[in-house]
Amino acid sequence: MTSSSLSLPVNSDYQWFQETAAVQIRQERLVKAEKLNGRVAMLGFLLAILTEALSGYGILGQLHIG
Repeated sequence: MTSSSLSLPVNSDYQWFQETAAVQIRQERLVKAEKLNGRVAMLGFLLAILTEALSGYGILGQLHIG
């Protein structure tokens, strides 16, 4: 066996590990992004309700649509 034939499996294992790690990192980032999106949406909804309660106008009324 030559040294080049031994380095090929190690290199492909390393490449597989790097690709797998990259996929896991992307998935974790997506989960965190979705949690953040949900929290920001809840905050926006709460602010819309509070503004409606304080002003007496609904969301469309505040935008001068309805």
